[in-house]
Amino acid sequence: MSTRTRFTIWRPLATAAAATAALLATLLAPATAQAQPQAAPAKTRESQPVYSYGNAVREAVWVDTRLDGDGDGRTDRVAVDVVRPREAAQQGRKVPVIMDASPYYSCCGRGNESQLKTYDAQGDVVQMPLFYDNYFVPRGYAFVGVDLAGTNRSDGCVDVGGRSDIQSAKAVVDWLNGRATAYTSRTGTAKAKATWTNGRTGMIGKSWDGTIANGVAATGVEGLRTIVPISAISTWYDYYFSKGAPLYDSGPDWLSDYVDSPDARARCAAVQQKLVDQAPRTGDRTPLWTERDYVKDAKKVKASVFAVHGMQDLNVRLQHLGPWWDALAKNGVERKIWLSQTGHVDPFDFRRAEWVNTLHRWFDHELLGYDNGIDREPMADIERHPDQWVTSKSWPPRGTSAATLRPAKGSQPGVGTLGLGKAKGTETFTDDPALSETDWAAQIDTSTPGKAGFTTGTLSKDLRLSGASKVTVTATPTTSTAHLSAVLVDLGPDTIRDYAAGGEGITTLTDRTCWGFSTTGDSACFKETRAQTAAVDYTVVSRGWADLGNYASDRKGVPLTPGRAYTITLDLGTTDHVVPAGHRLALIVAGTDKDLIDPPSTKPTLTVDLSRTSARVPLVGGASAFAHATKGAETVVPDKATPLDGVRAPRTTQRVPREAR
Repeated sequence: MSTRTRFTIWRPLATAAAATAALLATLLAPATAQAQPQAAPAKTRESQPVYSYGNAVREAVWVDTRLDGDGDGRTDRVAVDVVRPREAAQQGRKVPVIMDASPYYSCCGRGNESQLKTYDAQGDVVQMPLFYDNYFVPRGYAFVGVDLAGTNRSDGCVDVGGRSDIQSAKAVVDWLNGRATAYTSRTGTAKAKATWTNGRTGMIGKSWDGTIANGVAATGVEGLRTIVPISAISTWYDYYFSKGAPLYDSGPDWLSDYVDSPDARARCAAVQQKLVDQAPRTGDRTPLWTERDYVKDAKKVKASVFAVHGMQDLNVRLQHLGPWWDALAKNGVERKIWLSQTGHVDPFDFRRAEWVNTLHRWFDHELLGYDNGIDREPMADIERHPDQWVTSKSWPPRGTSAATLRPAKGSQPGVGTLGLGKAKGTETFTDDPALSETDWAAQIDTSTPGKAGFTTGTLSKDLRLSGASKVTVTATPTTSTAHLSAVLVDLGPDTIRDYAAGGEGITTLTDRTCWGFSTTGDSACFKETRAQTAAVDYTVVSRGWADLGNYASDRKGVPLTPGRAYTITLDLGTTDHVVPAGHRLALIVAGTDKDLIDPPSTKPTLTVDLSRTSARVPLVGGASAFAHATKGAETVVPDKATPLDGVRAPRTTQRVPREAR
């Protein structure tokens, strides 16, 4: 059964990453070891751990956001905890910054082990969650952990992706570049300047943290050189709705209340009420959602983007990745991507050794300007089977175009065919909120009242889907409200990561490996993981949902007239999947997808007009590849191939900073 969890309460378990002995010897350090300061190599393609982590400067400042979100008459200050190499400052060498802005540092924790920030008697950070400071500070980076407004030790209110959230982090980037004011305490007047940094900043984070990185990049702020968003939102409307269909039984006010500090809860009633009033459960797009749409501002992005997402993430779904990626491509942004078989899981927990190595090289290239070749390597890493990865020079690959596949009526109700030819006739199903996409897929060849299913014949060649599909449905409902689901399924046996299990494709082990250097209060050693797998007879490739009442507008839904036909297009999540020879590709059209969308107030029966229903599926090789894989090339004239957004080779230009490290 597919599962869905709000990301504020998700604490991932972890995954396997088999590290080679040579890489372990290079990267793993004993928990108590400390690097001794020494001169950095004159010429190098990789930063080295030449600074002491145990002797690092640990300090806290409060940055003025120039906002008064809690209405107390003074501008809000956000807490910023800094860990940076002491020797670099003593030598007068300015360092770049890796930054994670998060609402989770005190309420919920970060990473597989739900780590919180801890502090000493002076209020300086002792434990910084995750491995970033342990690993990168000895290599000449500062690490900065920002408490979003309204959380932990910051003023203000959480507004769930709005101006306060984004300005919380942007103000810190401004301070690091000399454009904002910070203080040594939350209420004092003594100022703190970031004289130790060259201002070059990279933001990283998973889920809400990665979302903030997207939002700050979309402001075009100077000094932000790169972002690494992991399982991140690109537009908050799509976190709560899919073309009017509600995905959760609550709104952003629930999230805000969950992460607010006790002080914020006492001060932020007005913000909470705004989140209720301006995010109606009707699914209408209000100005609140427009403010929280970062895709529309992708043209402002100056930072490079290294995106990571699980292709079975049912929390921050793939609908967030595709439009953002395509918008960045149109803007010519330098991009890199990893796509895993997991759900909502950090790459540190599904491909650990390779992740640390790749992230290290990415930051060295983007923040230190090292010509290490990472910009000339394949743009995409894609997990085909558990722990089995392939690469793609560009993503989606060149030669990818959308093929229009049409469903046709079969010999029994609800069991039809899928192909390139024209279709006619109708199919009928009744919404059953007790059924899910896996129930439909398991009965794809059986006539059942809850779905309409259409399949190709057995493929004679592999068929690769790469990108986002669209399914246009013309349906006549029997009631005034109706929800629709469209699902693409690979029919055939396989072994996949078990994304529907509690770990969403990973299992946590008891042994630990160390990634950087440790202190008594901050260990660099984390529990190892392995892939949690499942043998399946079918794999859901992509899915999408809509309220049929939004047929005329993505912004506002209307009541339906029973007996009238309506046409709507459902946007399915971006993916990259190979349907192998010997398998079949299926399209399922149904009502409520249990556990993934909420049901309408009625249980309508819908009649689908097959002549006006189709799926636009991005295939490598386009319609010709489909025709050859289904042995129909001689009877079909394929659609003219049109390259998809996002099909663009990576940049090869090198952005070397003016200053020497």
